[in-house]
Amino acid sequence: MQLTRFTDLGLRVVMRLAASPGGGGLTTSQVADQMSIPYTHTAKVVARLRELGMVEARRGRGGGLTITDAGRVTSVGRLARALEGDDEVVTCEGDHPCPLRSGCRLRGALRRAQIAFYDSLDGVTVDDLIQEPTGLTLLALTDPVRA
Repeated sequence: MQLTRFTDLGLRVVMRLAASPGGGGLTTSQVADQMSIPYTHTAKVVARLRELGMVEARRGRGGGLTITDAGRVTSVGRLARALEGDDEVVTCEGDHPCPLRSGCRLRGALRRAQIAFYDSLDGVTVDDLIQEPTGLTLLALTDPVRA
């Protein structure tokens, strides 16, 4: 199974914030630069992470992004499900419906695999992801423009 780019970016953003002393203090622009993500994509991901209660964003002086306590301890499976949505791996309906849809076992097998994939990530938290050596690597990132 392949995660969407949006989910990949969301996981990287929460990892970067979780590794920061105090859980953040970075701006969306800084995170985008450090993680080599376009700013517009980062802003969309941050907005969704705010909706999910994983990240707080404050404007103005002393503002920035901070990972919440819930963001630190949430399971990677739960977060990936929330960012991905609950769509099935294959679509059998639509403009060009699959001729096998009424008697196919593939759709069910893929759905079970998708559930197993997420379930396997349920035992991992965001804090687990930033254990060494990942945490040090995340802290060593610098803005490419300033480096």
